[in-house]
Parts: sequence; structure tokens; C-alpha cells
Amino acid sequence: MRYLTSGESHGPQLTVIVEGVPANLEIKVEDINKEMFKRQGGYGRGRRMQIEKDTVEIVSGVRNGYTLGSPITMVVTNDDFTHWRKIMGAAPISDEERENMKRTITKPRPGHADLVGGMKYNHRDLRNVLERSSARETAARVAVGALCKVLLEQLDIEIYSRVVEIGGIKDKDFYDSETFKANLDRNDVRVIDDGIAQAMRDKIDEAKNDGDSIGGVVQVVVENMPVGVGSYVHYDRKLDGRIAQGVVSINAFKGVSFGEGFKAAEKPGSEIQDEILYDTELGYYRGSNHLGGLEGGMSNGMPIIVNGVMKPIPTLYKPLNSVDINTKEDFKATIERSDSCAVPAASIVCEHVVAFEIAKALLEEFQSNHIEQLKQQIIERRQLNIEF
Repeated sequence: MRYLTSGESHGPQLTVIVEGVPANLEIKVEDINKEMFKRQGGYGRGRRMQIEKDTVEIVSGVRNGYTLGSPITMVVTNDDFTHWRKIMGAAPISDEERENMKRTITKPRPGHADLVGGMKYNHRDLRNVLERSSARETAARVAVGALCKVLLEQLDIEIYSRVVEIGGIKDKDFYDSETFKANLDRNDVRVIDDGIAQAMRDKIDEAKNDGDSIGGVVQVVVENMPVGVGSYVHYDRKLDGRIAQGVVSINAFKGVSFGEGFKAAEKPGSEIQDEILYDTELGYYRGSNHLGGLEGGMSNGMPIIVNGVMKPIPTLYKPLNSVDINTKEDFKATIERSDSCAVPAASIVCEHVVAFEIAKALLEEFQSNHIEQLKQQIIERRQLNIEF
């Protein structure tokens, strides 16, 4: 399975084409739009989310509510394009119009793709860079992940996410499955411990009032994963490697870990390895889950726990020093409409990126021309964990 997205932040639409989804999978567009709505929420979002009402239109690959096995095309319309039609339209403009055009950017923002992207693609108007490098593109990736979550649900695989930390205010590292799921989305910062939610809001407000931004840590959990998905044989087939690449490809994500992650470096091996146990009904399982459900690049049947680190958003209302690429003079960087904190929304994006990587790995592991075939093979693999 693979996908390709297109579209600019203030262009007319985002488009995504997904190839490799099994035939006969029941798809309801409202299930995808429910996930799209989650991405737009969260405390600390900017005015853009008040303009856009992201909904998906499926224009190919689904007929009468079921996938065909052919490429699926989804479109997300940018409502804000009505204000940017002249600036972002495809029609040619005169040199005079270009010279007088507003929103031309020549002062790159530190921490963004602006300067390096301009060098690489020879853009003198850095808007040509930021329009595509914007996190607006993640709306299309959430649409893909929502499609994958429908597939995973058919295979009895659950995936969900939460915020672990915002601006140094931390929740517990781990929660049991029941507590985690019972407290999903109970507040607008997506933290499980409602007692620290207000402290996180206060931290976000403080950053906003200072013209600053803050980052944090998110966590994604995948439950009921069949064993042996991924491989130890080649580096590019290791499941944790593929998930890690997907997570750090999200805008502003600078780190990823699994299970206890970097804390494993502080402990002896006897406290980190997960002992193997056996039950006649469950089959093989682990007495703990320090490694986050992954051993040797493969799923081991325990919950897969993924932690992602998001840096503070680099667009600031008290901009840092930069240089005008035309005059080479020192200036404050360009101010572009942005969020003071997007960690709650980023947890949704991360969840859907992981959903894609999990679905992709499953479809490579098993024959998957149609959903009935895939379901049967998953049943057989789960039985292997008992009979081996």
C-alpha cells in the first residue's frame, strides 16, 4: 500500500491517492470525517482552524460503500482559498502584478523549510516553499490514516493516542488499556490525567501571550497486533524502523521511541527485557512491555507503544532574527498565521501516520487482494501464537 498527496496550504484543495487497499472493505465517509474533525481540535490552535471545516470527498476507488481494490482518491477542499485565489491561483500573472503582490516572502523563518527549500528549488519568493512544507498537508495524511483505521478495525486491531507532555508538564508514561481507552478525548489537551489539563492550558496561554510556542510528547498505542509482522532479515523490513520513519516525517517531530524508549539506557538488561510466558488460551505473551511490543523488528503480540517528540512550532509572533534573501540585511523573520501549540492535534496526526504504517506492513505480510482473504490469514497467524 502506498499513497501520494498533493496541494498547497492556501491552494484550492488537498488531494490524496491511496493504492493497495483490499477490495470489499466497507467505507463510510462519515467515519473518515470524524477523524478529520479530531485533527482540527485541541487547545492552542490558531485562527485557520476556525476557517476550515475539513471534510473528505471520495472520488474514486469506492462504489456503493465498498472498496474496489483500485486506487482511492480523496479530496479535502481548502475553504480559505477564496481569500487567496489571486495569490495562489494557477493562472499566469503579469510582472507588474507579481511585483505588487502581497504576501511575498523574502525573510525566511528559523526552524522552517523556507531558506533551504528556496536554495534547493531556486525560489525567490519563499511562499513557494512554505505553502507545501506547511503542516496543512497532514490533513491529507489523516484522511489516509482514517481509511487505514477502518481496515484495522475489521482485523480487530485497535489504535489510539494521547498527549503525554506539553511544555514540560508531564502525565504518566504508561496507562493500562482500560484506563487509557476510558479517558480518551476527555479534555481539549488530550491528556489522560484531567488534573493536569488546566496546567497545560495555562502553559499554552503563557506561550501565546509571550508570542511564543511550545512542544511536547505524544503516545500512540496499537493493540491486538498479530505476532511476526515486520522482519529481522533486512533493515528496511523492520517494523519499528518503518514506524519511526513515518513518525519523524510529520512536521515538527524530532524524535521517536518505543516502550520505555530512552529510559532503557538508564536500566540494566534484567529490568528491560520482557520475560516470555505461556497460557493455553492466550498462547505466548510477555510478563511486561518495556520494549513496546517490538522485538527484532517484529511485532510480538503485546501492545505496540510509540512515543513521538514534537518541537515547538517555529512560526512565532515575536519573530527571531533572519536575513532578507534579496538585500542580505538583518530583519525579523516573516510572521505567518500559526498555532501557539499543536501538540494535541499532532497526537491525532501521529496516530494516523502509525495506522498507515501498521496497515501497510500487514498488507505486505499477508495476501490481501480482498478483505475476506486478509481476515482469514490474520486468524491463522493468531492461532500460530498458541500452537507453536
